[in-house]
Amino acid sequence: MNISNYNTFIEALLSLKTKKELKGFLDGILTPKERKEIPVRFQIVKLLKKGMPQHEIATKLGVGIATVTRGSKELSKGNFSNWR
Repeated sequence: MNISNYNTFIEALLSLKTKKELKGFLDGILTPKERKEIPVRFQIVKLLKKGMPQHEIATKLGVGIATVTRGSKELSKGNFSNWR
């Protein structure tokens, strides 16, 4: 991954001021499949932060345990620590 491109992408997201602007940007850049997958990953993190067991999350959201485990690993790295 080119870190400069990633940082530019983050800056683009931060420059958006309204929900409508952000939605338009994401609708334009993400595929329909990505627009379905990203909210599921978001739910995984929310449920992990609430303490729900990984297998229960996988069953509830209809995803593989590896997908949930990936979210758990990111939490253990300290990612999402500034997000409730």
